[in-house]
Amino acid sequence: MKELVIDIEVEKTEILKRYRALLRACKSTLQKGDKRMIRKAFDIALESHKDMRRKSGEPYIYHPIAVAQIAAEEIGLGTTSIVCALLHDVVEDTDITLDDIEREFGKKVAKIIDGLTKISGVFDTNSSLQAENFRKMLLTLADDVRVILIKLADRLHNMRTMEFMPRDKQLKLSSETVYLYAPLAHRLGLYAIKSELEDLSMKYMERETYQFIKNKLNEKKTEREKFISDFIQPVKKILESQGLSADVFGRPKSIHSIWNKMKKKAVPFEEVYDLFAIRIILDSTPENEKADCWKAYSIVTDLYRPNPDRLRDWISSPKANGYESLHTTVMGPRGQWVEVQIRTKRMNEIAEKGFAAHWKYKESSTDSGLDQWVQKVRDMLKNPDANALEFMDDFKMNLFSDEIFIFTPKGALIQLPSNATALDFAFEIHTDVGASCIGAKVNHKLVPLSYKLQNGDQVEVITSSKQTPKEDWLGFVVTAKAKAKIKSALKEEKRKIAEDGKEILERKMKSLKITYNSENIHKLSYFFKLSSTQDLFFNVAKGLIDMQNLREYQQSEKQVENKPQDKIDADQVQSLVRNIKTKDSDMLLIGEDMQKIDYKLAACCNPIPGDDVFGFITVGDGIKIHRTNCPNAAKLMANYGYRIVKARWTNQQELAFLTGLRITGIDDVGLINKLTTVISHDFKVNMRSITVDSDNGIFEGSIMVYVNDTQHLDDLIKRLKTVNGVTSVTRFDTAIEKAS
Repeated sequence: MKELVIDIEVEKTEILKRYRALLRACKSTLQKGDKRMIRKAFDIALESHKDMRRKSGEPYIYHPIAVAQIAAEEIGLGTTSIVCALLHDVVEDTDITLDDIEREFGKKVAKIIDGLTKISGVFDTNSSLQAENFRKMLLTLADDVRVILIKLADRLHNMRTMEFMPRDKQLKLSSETVYLYAPLAHRLGLYAIKSELEDLSMKYMERETYQFIKNKLNEKKTEREKFISDFIQPVKKILESQGLSADVFGRPKSIHSIWNKMKKKAVPFEEVYDLFAIRIILDSTPENEKADCWKAYSIVTDLYRPNPDRLRDWISSPKANGYESLHTTVMGPRGQWVEVQIRTKRMNEIAEKGFAAHWKYKESSTDSGLDQWVQKVRDMLKNPDANALEFMDDFKMNLFSDEIFIFTPKGALIQLPSNATALDFAFEIHTDVGASCIGAKVNHKLVPLSYKLQNGDQVEVITSSKQTPKEDWLGFVVTAKAKAKIKSALKEEKRKIAEDGKEILERKMKSLKITYNSENIHKLSYFFKLSSTQDLFFNVAKGLIDMQNLREYQQSEKQVENKPQDKIDADQVQSLVRNIKTKDSDMLLIGEDMQKIDYKLAACCNPIPGDDVFGFITVGDGIKIHRTNCPNAAKLMANYGYRIVKARWTNQQELAFLTGLRITGIDDVGLINKLTTVISHDFKVNMRSITVDSDNGIFEGSIMVYVNDTQHLDDLIKRLKTVNGVTSVTRFDTAIEKAS
């Protein structure tokens, strides 16, 4: 008993220590009375969570304090946000109501807490509407961006302390994080948080790769630090002699970004040259910022030869999230490329703390790209009938996009995502301009609507009163605004045609003596495999369904009672899951005698025994088994958490699974013969297909082989790598598959 008392005393001391650290973190923003307000919020949170513990066994109060600390220190938020961060779980987890919060802290705090409470269940495991909930979460962004910023702080702390959670929870949280929260942090300009969220997700989703890159980075640490020091010394010297006060240092790239480079360029770790970036942070007055940055650029490029294709000037045209910086890549003293980022203290604070720092400097920035972006989000949310998942895809696309800058004929600057077309530009000017657009002049030359714009183009839109939006437009616009407007115009057009179709169908059914009622209309839709009654009316109006088709329906009705197709719902899923789970386990065991359970291996990632996998319940295709690092895994887990089933392989030697190998090397006489000998003769592995391409002495081949499991595959890859002339052998995923 005494032992427990000591523990509680130790915990009390630790809680106070953490609370004091929080106060120190927000010292710079504290105004009169703020300390008292933070103390009151802390006391309420402490009391509310007093009997609660986290998965790690620690007192729950550690979590709200940590979230408040991140909000203050890493995002740079003020007192209101710190109060909200401390209280972010109390309404949901305890008896305290929003009215109580409003009485104690006022309307503003209550509103933010309400937003946080509403979105805490956004990715609830049992919710089939994660995407719809995410949309609701963004609605709160339209009210107060602090809701999202505190939510990001909350997610960051959960990701940092996830080791005690079960594996499936870790995978699910990591998927959502990399799918939505990291891009959101990126868009709000929180680069440090974005990188950490991506790294932490990778730590759980790609454990081995993460550890491999981490170890490699540690091995070369001393060598890298020596290189950075040699690179920096002469730069510092000249900066000082030119009277520029600057902080110059090397910063390692995140593990996730190194992994991305390895995948994108299909190179091993050793060939990723920019493992770090040199950062020059200048102490400049507002009026000299631009000139000082270019002066520093001139100094660096006098010392080291720049790569002319790698200059990025985000000072003259900042990114939409407010990011300003000069980036260049130069040839270092030992013949390797080095990225150099040049910015001022103000620009650096905006890059590190994003939106919050942006507010702080708002007076000095006249036209904020971030404000424009938040306005775009509001416009997207105003579209009432957007399908939630479509909305998610559009939103994600707009989160990730890089910007290009386009000029109007009068020289005004319009920001668009890269790959935007002339039609996107027209819709950006005005909905009516987009809807009636028939072409455009880019730099005074006539181009089609689908023309992809380049940075710096000047565009003049050509319109016609006879033009209306077309279905194929959706294939080449990329902005959410253009997509939403085209869809809504097409819907309206379709609705008008469907109205006529309704009358025609009623007449035709009458002449065939089929009762016109909603049941028969639904049966007809099902019979013609149409997703809605509107599609049925539309097809009738367009003449795609005539009397002959209706007679066929009449005949089928006499033969068999057609049942309308069941849509998969949460209850069905739960019962399916219950059937799947074996008596002593909550896991789908792949490879056992599964009796009634219908499962398939997903074509998008070709899982084989030994891979880390999960089951996904599809609407009409039974259960599909995906690898946890499948290209689609993050999207499936983030959007359809309730349809995910834990799965693992049982020992199963006698079955062969198809997988693909990509082989590159130096083209040599007999190379294919050597490879096929290893595969068929030495390993007794069957090949399904082999495609080979040879270009100027470089050999590239794709081979589809049948293997038993990952061990079998690894052994085969190792053996193939020893064949003379082969430079790399990698497993590849096949097609990207849509969630069905």
